[in-house]
Amino acid sequence: MTALICGSLAFDNIMVFPGRFREHILPDRIHMLNVAFMVPEMRREFGGCAGNIAFNLHGIGGAALPMGTVGQDFDAYQQWLDAKGIDTRYLRRIDDRFTAQAYITTDLDDNQITAFHPGAMEQSHLNKVPTDAGVSIGIIAPDGRDGMIEHARQFAEAEIPFIFDPGQGLPMFEDAQLRDFLDMASWVTVNDYEAGLLQQKTGLAPAEIAERVRALVITRGGEGSVIWVGDRRLDIPAVRPAALVDPTGCGDAYRAGLLHGLMHEADWEITGRLASLLGAMKIASPGTQNHSVSRELVASEFRAAFDSDLGF
Repeated sequence: MTALICGSLAFDNIMVFPGRFREHILPDRIHMLNVAFMVPEMRREFGGCAGNIAFNLHGIGGAALPMGTVGQDFDAYQQWLDAKGIDTRYLRRIDDRFTAQAYITTDLDDNQITAFHPGAMEQSHLNKVPTDAGVSIGIIAPDGRDGMIEHARQFAEAEIPFIFDPGQGLPMFEDAQLRDFLDMASWVTVNDYEAGLLQQKTGLAPAEIAERVRALVITRGGEGSVIWVGDRRLDIPAVRPAALVDPTGCGDAYRAGLLHGLMHEADWEITGRLASLLGAMKIASPGTQNHSVSRELVASEFRAAFDSDLGF
């Protein structure tokens, strides 16, 4: 089986300010803020939901096809994906745009100031879901708004089951649009905050959403995750990570586990535990694509975490 992963590809520019924002912002001047922070440390990471999910799924042996729009500055990221052996035939380069970029500055209190430039991601609707590539499952992760809408419709028309993963893109959609996504999707996955927002916008409780799809998956960070299958609730335990280094990209690693389990028609207990394990393996490394992930390593870690074999 092959998974088409629709979503963003982005550069994450991560900076550390060796001070505290609050010491440089005057509360009585907040209406005329003009402040600069000297950041001697900076690193640039390859990221974006489609890139992160594809990295993890490919690493554990799944056939991953990321689909997204990238910019004129994508060469280094392209070389990284090529070196990993990830199939990039469905990445479209927009020559007059930059690849999506996040600029994240963190202070000593772990406060963050982030600026995000969507760039080429806004052109994601130019890509079309292929019907001649052997795609058997898909996922719609955060991307350009029009692209998410179009790709959901294209998956449905091609009768390709897909996961709807709105993530940080959820606020872009109103009640009617979200209900359309639910009607077309086979599975839905959100974190606990997004689950609350989805319920607020649609008026549908988790059990009611689960009735409209094959399963609803809600991640809860260190508290594990919940999978609703019809009227049945499964509580999936979190896996204790080797270290707590960087949570960025853990959700994408989790979603790669969901896809892999679905591609192998594993039961939800196994699928959820695999997803939980991949999230824990990612959190022990900085960035979103710097951790080691392979079929053999995951099988070994799964056995150690759950005292059972993965089975596929």
